[in-house]
Amino acid sequence: MGMLSLPGFLSCGKKKDFSLSNEKDAHASDSDENLERGNWSNKGDYLLSMVGYAVGLGNVWRFPYLTYQNGGGAFLIPYTLMLALAGLPLFFMECSLGQFASLGPISIWRILPLFQGVGITMVIISTFVSIYYNVIIAYALYYLFASFQKVLPWSDCFSWADEFCSKIRLVSDCNATLNGEIIHANYSFITSNNLTCMNGTMNYKPVQFPSEQYWNKVALQRSSGLDETGNIVWYLALCLLLSWMIVGAALFKGIKSSGKVVYFTALFPYVILLILLVRGATLEGALDGIEYYIGRQSNITKLMEAEVWKDAATQIFYSLSVAWGGLVALSSYNKFHNNCYSDAIFVCVINCVTSVFAGFAIFSILGHMAFVSERPVSEVVDSGFDLAFVAYPEALSKLPVSPLWSFLFFFMLLLLGLDSQFATIETLTTTIHDIYPEVMKKLRIPITLGVCILLFFLGLICVTQAGIYWVNLIDHFCAGWGILIAAVLEIIGIIYIYGGNRFIEDIEMMIGKKTRVFWLWWRMCWFFITPVLLMAILVWSLITFSPPTYGSVLYPAWGTAVGWCMIIFCVIWIPITAILKIVKAEGNLCQRIVSCCRPTANWGPCLECHRGERYSHVVDPKKEKEHEIPTVAGFVY
Repeated sequence: MGMLSLPGFLSCGKKKDFSLSNEKDAHASDSDENLERGNWSNKGDYLLSMVGYAVGLGNVWRFPYLTYQNGGGAFLIPYTLMLALAGLPLFFMECSLGQFASLGPISIWRILPLFQGVGITMVIISTFVSIYYNVIIAYALYYLFASFQKVLPWSDCFSWADEFCSKIRLVSDCNATLNGEIIHANYSFITSNNLTCMNGTMNYKPVQFPSEQYWNKVALQRSSGLDETGNIVWYLALCLLLSWMIVGAALFKGIKSSGKVVYFTALFPYVILLILLVRGATLEGALDGIEYYIGRQSNITKLMEAEVWKDAATQIFYSLSVAWGGLVALSSYNKFHNNCYSDAIFVCVINCVTSVFAGFAIFSILGHMAFVSERPVSEVVDSGFDLAFVAYPEALSKLPVSPLWSFLFFFMLLLLGLDSQFATIETLTTTIHDIYPEVMKKLRIPITLGVCILLFFLGLICVTQAGIYWVNLIDHFCAGWGILIAAVLEIIGIIYIYGGNRFIEDIEMMIGKKTRVFWLWWRMCWFFITPVLLMAILVWSLITFSPPTYGSVLYPAWGTAVGWCMIIFCVIWIPITAILKIVKAEGNLCQRIVSCCRPTANWGPCLECHRGERYSHVVDPKKEKEHEIPTVAGFVY
């Protein structure tokens, strides 16, 4: 049926088709370039959303520990190199990809139908991660509320503690001099006889700090293992519900609402980090902590170890959130001629600077804790849950006005987690929008709330007494090499099958023509360096893969099997989708495979006015379903 419309060069984004409904998405506004899909209200919304997505909990609880463990300041050398060689090229690629076609992580594979399963894998992994990530936010909320007390509940061994709880190290036995002879005796004998332990001979009892016992016995009510599910911890369930309510409220209008929320959630953590750093720098022992982190304790010889380079590459890869689908989803709401090149560099640099900056705030206060407890810094440093909910709270409890500092720290964790969660859920709703655009126009709010409610119920297993084991299990399997597989296939598919030079021409349609010298670095990375590095990390991860554990607790065989089932469920869509695409194509087997390795007829810029001569052949997506793949003979490029 014919359509009455203005020529594309006369109208861009404001064009109305009389054959279609005039109802526009609530996601869109009259000032948007793409009325069907909507755009970011302004550049700041997009950049802060990207910063919030990339800068997450790992910047605070993983990077500082990795730096300390891998040579201190020397670790910044491989970290920066991996940013330039692996992180930034992938980040720029995904931002450009989403912006060019204005599509989410699944529909974007109109560019290469054979690999559409890669997009499905990204979305499923993001779904699994969003389930447990909000549980971590719930932990932060619980500790945030617990900080509203005159005395922090983990500052001492209260009624919930057992005989192993102690604020200080307890000497078990040591050597001493008695009547001119050196003896070895237990500490009670030493003190009862007014003797003094000889330096370097003291053995200490295995004690736990109050913050560790509070985390396990009170906050988590942790069971003995995955086999013992126990009850739902009701206050954690309520915190989880509240966290999902916050996410749902921020996303009820999609990017139009979340784009405003991030002005607070993305920026205020920097204010808190600065406050914590200034406070930490004024404490005794702070300098010792910082020297362990990035000062005189730095060990340049660590760079000779392959493990250090692997840690640098892995950290930059996961820190930038590439291959999760979120970067494609967020960038798909950009206007076509937005400078995605400068955006990618800006966000990547901010992400890395934040990681380094956070390390100073963390290690200055841990250095003070080591000073007060008369222990070396190496004994108080930790990462992950143990840093966020044991070591750092313990350090904060030793400060004057400790509830204030505790509130600020956990409020910062809450905001860092929410930013990333906003983008992850937006990835899911963007995927739904691409598949069912008409439904999302009318039911965006109910669908967004429905996604949040569904994920809340799926996450209840993670707030049982065995919940922390489930959180660790999902993280161990789903957030690991499944993402690496997606990243490797993504860059191989776009650069080697779709065509790296062709992709560069697509980018130039958005940001303008660039010189060959400009693209030299990107070609080197995309065609060789980045794929090789990703393959190396993937192979290394598979070789060094070990069964999941939580502390000293081993997982049962069925638990490990569940983990394998989860990751298989995530990646199996890659071959399944490829087979389905080949089956649906026309011609003999060779022709089918070749046709599935070429873009669909509706691949290209979303708006007609942006297609130019290169994409003048593009079939309107409204008329051509994306799963329809042209034959070799029928496709014209």
